[in-house]
Amino acid sequence: MKKLISVLFLSILTLTACGTSGGKVIDLNDSQFAAKATESGVVLLDVRRPEEFAAGHIAGASNLNFESGTFEADIAKLDKAKSYAVYCRSGNRSGQATVLMAKAGFTHVFNLSGGVIDWQASGKELVTN
Repeated sequence: MKKLISVLFLSILTLTACGTSGGKVIDLNDSQFAAKATESGVVLLDVRRPEEFAAGHIAGASNLNFESGTFEADIAKLDKAKSYAVYCRSGNRSGQATVLMAKAGFTHVFNLSGGVIDWQASGKELVTN
């Protein structure tokens, strides 16, 4: 019986280890996110649709549409060693995007938990250029 329990325990550990992601997502509020976005080497990534991005985005951000159908292939082209500060409108899409990024092996991923809704509500600006 003890041997069976040991085997089951080791099996569960092995299966769990296979399913773990390469990184961890850290949720940030708008002030924390603003500070993170100004750190050297941090890539600011807007995962909204292109028309949302064009209507106003955080200065310095690049657009990578989470809903494009090619998001996983698109992130595979990114440097996994870099840090990414990711946002969307409300934090929903960016939350999903950052989880996918962590599962893909990104190790420094930060999510703006309230999205540009909270960003603007706190008086921070969006740009259109």
